[in-house]
Amino acid sequence: MPIQYINFNGSLVPEDMAVLSADNRAFRYGDGLFETMLWKDGDIRFLDFHVERLQEGMSLLQFEDTGIFDTFFVRSKTEELIRKNNMMGQVLRVRLIIFRMGAGLYGPESNKAGYVLQVERKQETLRDKKLGLIVDLYTDFKKPYSELSKLKSNNALVYVMAGIFRKKHAFDEVFIVNQAGNLCEALTSNIFIYYNKVLYTPALSEGCIAGVMRRVVMDIALSEGIEVVEAEIKPDIMKVADEIFCTNATQGIQWVMGYKQKRYFNKISRVFQDRLANWTYEVEE
Repeated sequence: MPIQYINFNGSLVPEDMAVLSADNRAFRYGDGLFETMLWKDGDIRFLDFHVERLQEGMSLLQFEDTGIFDTFFVRSKTEELIRKNNMMGQVLRVRLIIFRMGAGLYGPESNKAGYVLQVERKQETLRDKKLGLIVDLYTDFKKPYSELSKLKSNNALVYVMAGIFRKKHAFDEVFIVNQAGNLCEALTSNIFIYYNKVLYTPALSEGCIAGVMRRVVMDIALSEGIEVVEAEIKPDIMKVADEIFCTNATQGIQWVMGYKQKRYFNKISRVFQDRLANWTYEVEE
């Protein structure tokens, strides 16, 4: 197989090269955050939203020089890496990891940002196109909520444990609850629930990630005249919901087919999938 490359702090190096030291703060403390994006048709889908979220997160974590990671930087570095890996013309998953540079214990000696950029082919499965997801609740560990909860943080133990549960029980996706026992999000996605002609999604105050696709879907709903309520949602709604679907930046919109004995429709999710295929934004100057 040809060598695949990553971008480590501006250098294109083989992906199997050791680039992190033992005192790297992302490794030691989970000190950083990341963006997972979709490269399609020669650009990153909804790049402006990703950069806005990334810079807001970096500012919240008190990184210096957050403006360096703007749309030009992310797009140009991604295209450079794609060309290096001979992946032009493909649909790709892009992952940008930001970590705090320098030494120090819990108190860092520097707030400068380092980064790792990776690209890989996005694999499509039959389930992506024709079948809905089979899901379950994960309640062994609950996600706490605070201002940090909305970040795509490098500290992800709750998700790791939920991922182990999903694999052990062969579910397509699992739903995580917050410290109050309310629905928070899925393992890799935000959650939308359609019930009595209203679309519900957990509020950011419930601890869910401020997803880019969550934001896009809410805007599509507005354009379609579908009421969206950001709310505190009890898991019992899953027993009576008309439809449930999950959203993230790389998979788009995935409808949920079943939870335990309950089966769901996918009429509304198909509407959103169709609109998403051609959804664009006018970028304000």
